[in-house]
Amino acid sequence: METVTDLKVERRPKLSETVVAAIREQLQTGLMQPGQKLPTEGQLTETFGVSRTVIREAIAQLAAAGLVEPRQGAGVFVIEQISTAFGALTSEMGTKNSIALNVLEVRLAIEIESAGLAATRRNAAQEAAIQEAYVEFDVLLRNGDPTGPADLAFHRAIASATNNPIYVEMLDVLGRRAIPCDVTSPWSTETSQSDEYQRGLHREHLAILKAISAGDAEAARHAMRVHLSASQKRYLERLQARHGFHQSGP
Repeated sequence: METVTDLKVERRPKLSETVVAAIREQLQTGLMQPGQKLPTEGQLTETFGVSRTVIREAIAQLAAAGLVEPRQGAGVFVIEQISTAFGALTSEMGTKNSIALNVLEVRLAIEIESAGLAATRRNAAQEAAIQEAYVEFDVLLRNGDPTGPADLAFHRAIASATNNPIYVEMLDVLGRRAIPCDVTSPWSTETSQSDEYQRGLHREHLAILKAISAGDAEAARHAMRVHLSASQKRYLERLQARHGFHQSGP
């Protein structure tokens, strides 16, 4: 039994939890303040003596708890109180499955209109950011890497293109919860994703991108509704297949 325990200590998830605990303590003691930027990934690897992969896992866990916010090109920042409160709330909402379904329902309410507004309000730079996230998804897919980060970046870029910062803030509150089926999500029940599944996501993203680029708000709303509704259906089907139950009622 001692050998098993020793092996568990050396496993990557254990190392990431150690980093998470250390950063949580700094937040609780006030050594890190809301809005403060965390040290760089390289600095954190030196501080904790772990790999960059461990640091990324730790940051993902902190983001999922609503404690930090990765900002593309800027770094990772301690988030405001609203996200911490949301993280506490979701921890009491039930199982990973129920949280994931609740998140997808919230995204339907937010992102359908977000896509429509992006179609009419986006500027050239914002449209380019959406396209860049779409291309990055394709690169990750071809390389066999988890596509969740690019998936989230795609939706965040759309939120940013509304030019209403509240849409971005709402999506940032959800963080990695927003992509519950991705293997990197803290709410994922998956250990792998099929190429066919991910290419389906990519096709749905393309429909959204084309509608936004065409400035067609209704088509953008429709494409986003189809995409998120399909995500709900896929998640439910996976749960049903795994647990052998059939949904009855709403």
